[in-house]
Amino acid sequence: MNKPKEVFCYLNNEHIAGNSASSFSVFYPGTGEKLCETTEASIAQVDEAVDIARQSQVTWAKYSSQQRSRILRKAANLIRQYTQKIAQLEVWDTGKPIREALEVDVVTAADTVEYYANLAVTLHGDFYSTNDADIYTKVEPIGVCAGIGAWNYPFQIAAWKSAPALACGNSFIFKPSELTPFSAVLLAEIYKEAGLPSGVFQVVQGGADIGRALTTHTGIQKISFTGEVQTGKKIMADSSVNLKTLTMELGGKSPLIIFEDTDPDVAARAALAANFYTQGEVCTNGTRVFVPEKYLAAFQNAIEKRTQNVVLGDPFDENVNVGALISAAHKKVVDNFIESGKAEGAKAFTLGELPSGAFAHGFFTQPVIFYNCNDHMQIVKEEIFGPVMSVLTFKDESEVIERANQTDFGLAAAVFTHDITRMQRMIDQLHAGMVWINNYNITPVEMPFGGTKQSGFGKENGMDTLTHYTKRKSVYISKADVFSPF
Repeated sequence: MNKPKEVFCYLNNEHIAGNSASSFSVFYPGTGEKLCETTEASIAQVDEAVDIARQSQVTWAKYSSQQRSRILRKAANLIRQYTQKIAQLEVWDTGKPIREALEVDVVTAADTVEYYANLAVTLHGDFYSTNDADIYTKVEPIGVCAGIGAWNYPFQIAAWKSAPALACGNSFIFKPSELTPFSAVLLAEIYKEAGLPSGVFQVVQGGADIGRALTTHTGIQKISFTGEVQTGKKIMADSSVNLKTLTMELGGKSPLIIFEDTDPDVAARAALAANFYTQGEVCTNGTRVFVPEKYLAAFQNAIEKRTQNVVLGDPFDENVNVGALISAAHKKVVDNFIESGKAEGAKAFTLGELPSGAFAHGFFTQPVIFYNCNDHMQIVKEEIFGPVMSVLTFKDESEVIERANQTDFGLAAAVFTHDITRMQRMIDQLHAGMVWINNYNITPVEMPFGGTKQSGFGKENGMDTLTHYTKRKSVYISKADVFSPF
């Protein structure tokens, strides 16, 4: 696939150039090469998109659930048909390894669209009958919804947010990150090819100003956001203007707790995947790895045996499993965290080798494992969003539970053990929206995805998500004489 050179908005089933006075540059993280300069959408174009979405939603809501299901199912098949093209575009966008884009990003996007295509026909209310009345509820679409995506899984996130919204009869406006603007437009083209009516799914391009134009717009009834905690708080405040429904998928500093009955090689594989997949740019990553004191040496030995498996380099090379960070600015942030870990006394163990040639100018950082960590270090307390693992030791179960929960985040957690009663105790006591047992970061579409505390609220994926894109209307049909005290 040739390198992308243009970025468009997508309004009313047409590619439209932004027409504001602001622009942003798009870079290929693998080499640091500038791909294009793009003009942002204007506030007037956001208003236009909302007006189009409002009109198209009325039409879309009149489609039967079977009709919506068929269109979404066709879209899922088209995503699979265009797998190679989508994956390549994701690499240009993100700098992640092509093997990841092929194995995860495209697959999970197609699965999500297909899943909600199948659920579209299951939407229903409830019925209750009393002596005095028949009572039922109607499930209705919310109206115009908007999604603001993150840059680590741009195509997948666009699918995760739009598919349930469309299945429920809503229209959807999506703003991708300005760092990864390409693939959302491709999803829009796929929806069009599948038969989605004009204006039901639209894309607006831009940065924080365009995001705020969506969150403050009174014509939008629902916002789904993936990103940083502080941005999420601003969106909550902005959305109060018309009491929008919100789904917030924010940050994490998740614990990965390994007990001594775990095979050290299994533990090493899990820890490496939970920290270095997608260059560590995953909100759920298990960046605080807790191991028993007596188990530490075995864990370190198992990690060292696998160092040769870490390969940095050309993201389009299928042998590479660690790509580039998203930007020069983000690389600087991650590198500063690494320096702070060293300054605070943690012992750094680096993996892999930085690439050479054209890729020497890419935004690569060597994966780092820090040993001799404590709970008060910056690298242990704060979300880094890069290939940095902190290893901590513990004495017993009660201690590790208390320490694992000592964070403002509550997105995910994992426990590795073969003790069934211990599994249950840990599941009950860990403060997290998701808990994995003897695995990590496996997110089938059937599994509701989301956190608690400052990791956000609401769910993506699973049947739960349908409740976040619908509203219930209660109906009371009286069988009795009218009630009146007058």
